[in-house]
Amino acid sequence: MNTKEPGSADERRLSDSGSSLNTVQVEQKSYEMPPRDGFTIAHFLTVADIDRSAKFYEKVFGGRILSRGDSSGAPAYLQIANTWLIVNVGGGPTPDKPMVTLSVPNPDKINSFMNIRVANIKACYELWKSRGAEFITEPIPKYGEIRCYIRDPDGYIIEVGQSTELTYG
Repeated sequence: MNTKEPGSADERRLSDSGSSLNTVQVEQKSYEMPPRDGFTIAHFLTVADIDRSAKFYEKVFGGRILSRGDSSGAPAYLQIANTWLIVNVGGGPTPDKPMVTLSVPNPDKINSFMNIRVANIKACYELWKSRGAEFITEPIPKYGEIRCYIRDPDGYIIEVGQSTELTYG
């Protein structure tokens, strides 16, 4: 489990909002996993080793492991800031997806990736690198932002970006 107290120095340095990283509120609704009402969106990653991946996302991003999975094939669930992540090993077709096989990616041929938007890319780069993140490059200016990419233990890439010119709203 993540032993950091909410509002730790690392969290304060990475967040200008001052809000808790364990709460997600949109239009007066709070979201949780599993949802009690409505729905919650989680990103699913097929991984080679559930425990290794859960520990990576816990250590590097301060994720909170909600469930570690089990020997019957149950996945691990994590909360990372304002999102949820499910990690599980791959496998062949199942009755609910009869033509689909899940496998870890070829690290040189990725067709999707997580995108993390940060307030201070330099602070995130230094902190996450100190926690074991393997960055492909240092942060580089591109298209009105500064960005770089991390590889997780299975070769997935994670974009980390800070807007420099683009505004929303």
